[in-house]
This record gives sequence, C-alpha cells and structure tokens, in this order.
Amino acid sequence: MKLTFLGTCAGTEPMPDRLHTSLAIEHDDQIFFVDAGETCSRTAHLMGIDLLSVRAIVITHPHIDHVGGLVNLLWTIRKLNTRHPNHPLVDKTIEIYLPDPVLQTGIGCFLGESNSFGHGPNFTMKTYQDGLIYNQKRIRIYAQHNKHLGDISDGTNWHSYSLRLQTAKRTIVISGDVKHISELDPLIRDCDLLLMETGHHKVEDICHHLAKQQGRFGCLAFYHNGRAILADQAGELAKARHILGKRVLISKDKMTLNLDDAINMTTHCQTARDKR
Repeated sequence: MKLTFLGTCAGTEPMPDRLHTSLAIEHDDQIFFVDAGETCSRTAHLMGIDLLSVRAIVITHPHIDHVGGLVNLLWTIRKLNTRHPNHPLVDKTIEIYLPDPVLQTGIGCFLGESNSFGHGPNFTMKTYQDGLIYNQKRIRIYAQHNKHLGDISDGTNWHSYSLRLQTAKRTIVISGDVKHISELDPLIRDCDLLLMETGHHKVEDICHHLAKQQGRFGCLAFYHNGRAILADQAGELAKARHILGKRVLISKDKMTLNLDDAINMTTHCQTARDKR
C-alpha cells in the first residue's frame, strides 16, 4: 500500500510549498482519495498517479480546505478520459462519499458541463454515516463521526468524520479534523498507521495522549499541519519523538510513503528501544 500526500496544510492562508489537505492511497491497482484540497488533481497527475484508476473519493467534512479541489478532480478525470479512451478502467463508476447532502447539489451543478466530454467514468455521489461505508475488492472503509463541527440536533446527521481503512494485512486510521483527540480512541487500536491532524491540536498533547493508550498502533504521521509545524517542523518533530520515539514523521506535500517500509522501520526502532 502506497500513500501520497498531495496537500498537507491546514486551512490557513496560502503557504509556500503547502497545499490544503488531500491524500491518495494506492492498493492493488486501485486508487482512493481522502479529501480533495486545492489543486490535488494537478499534483496527482504531474506525479504520475493514474487518475483513471480512482475507485472512490471520501470527503471527511465540508470545509473548503478539504473539498475545494473536488470539482476540479472530477473534471480532470473526465478530461483525461478523452485522451486515453482505451484505458481498462475507463468505464467504471467512481463513488464519491460525502458527509453532507448539500455538497451533492453544488457538485452536480458543476459536473453538468463535464458531460460534454462524452462517455467516461460515471460518478455516483453518496452520503454516509457511522459504520462500514465501502467494501469492495479487498478494501473496507469505516466511518466514525467526530465533533469538529459541533453537536447535532435530534433528527440530523453528523457532518464530520474520522476514517479507518482496512485491507487483509494493513489498517490506516485517518483522523480528519477532530474536536477531541480522545474521539479517535476506538479507531486506533491495532492500526498500522495513524494520520493525525495538527491544525487543531498541539503535537505534544497528541503524543502524550497516544502514549497512554492500550493496544498497539504502529506509525504516527502528522498531516493537515497547523501553524506550529509550519513554523518549526524540526522542533515539533523533536518534541514528538521525545515522547513516542522514531515512529513519528511529519508529512510534506508530494511525500510518498510505502506502508510496509514504514512499519518495518517502526518495528526496528521499537526493538532497538526495548533493548536499551
């Protein structure tokens, strides 16, 4: 499983070399997007990611730094189809998972123009709630609501979620934006990689909380990075590794991460630490 960080910045003003949050996950010749911040399609295409192999896109919540590039991503996929009409996956349906039904209306309006490109991948928009939201071709995605957007009224649905993505061998937890770090506790048990946002939480608070958790979790990668990391990445990484060791990393735009390599590194570092 390979991860590519297309954008790693929290919802700040424009920053040099940092775009808003978007992640591409490649597994068994399939590609999954989690969030679609600004220009994610451009970054992915120029990095050689085959956008015609995208099978699903999951948006964690409707803030613009997580959804601002979605329409362009879908438009780019349709456009690429006109240049690669014999692509083996070109006639497949791409499922778009949205936490807020209001997003469907806006996206549908923009997609009307892209229909002029002729036959190509179909887009199916679905709203989701807690539980298993995707289960196809050896990959499962579970959603769990969080309180980033506050509590809800009776009869309404949550609009902000964290995700747990599982294959036969590996598990990734993607925090999305959360109000409380503890909201992730039910998800992180036995996960191989936790992607944790720092746009709303301090690095040291996150690491101290995780250090107290029972059950194994493997690597910790910070993404959706806030001002503290943007101002002093080396200093913030040193704080994190003082608490959790070398299994912590801070993502950068266009960084790729092979999950097996990251887990092997974590196991080696943990074994060396235990021997001391």
